[in-house]
Amino acid sequence: MTRSQKEKMLAGEMYNAADPEIQAELLLTGAWLKRYNDTLGDPAERWHALLVERLGAVGLGAAIRPPFHCDYGFNIRIGAWVYINFNCVILDVAAVTIGDGTAIGPAVQIYTADHPHDPEQRQAGLQLGRPVSIGRHVWIGGGAIILPGVTIGDHAVIGAGSVVTRDVPAGSTAMGNPARVRVGGRLPQS
Repeated sequence: MTRSQKEKMLAGEMYNAADPEIQAELLLTGAWLKRYNDTLGDPAERWHALLVERLGAVGLGAAIRPPFHCDYGFNIRIGAWVYINFNCVILDVAAVTIGDGTAIGPAVQIYTADHPHDPEQRQAGLQLGRPVSIGRHVWIGGGAIILPGVTIGDHAVIGAGSVVTRDVPAGSTAMGNPARVRVGGRLPQS
């Protein structure tokens, strides 16, 4: 049995993003984002109600300050009391999980979308996604970028403007471009 392009996308396999079913989902999310981003002056309870409409899971007290941008929404799961500041971008072609009590600064970008390294596959319009997992009680500073496939452990801190290309262990601090984990308050020797 042949799987749809959307099923391939959700399974982390290469898929064609020009597929009509995928394009229809993008349009639905675009309409939802327009409604969501028009609520900037509304109370957080309104944001929460709208998030529940489109996201895969939304914990108690979770809030995302508009404007917010994502591809699909249904691949995003945020825990209780998660706070995401203005201008967050989540490219959620694969699962994005954000644990309870995590705080994300303004203009943070979380990417699950990836592209094949083979130029012929890219020219054919093929893409793939790798999930991103962010633990509980993590702090991500403004302007940080989290790349596809990254896991950030519980209680970690990501410095503002960092580009996270690798997993970050629980309880550690990572900063820089590319982000490097600090050990005992200083960067490890190379």
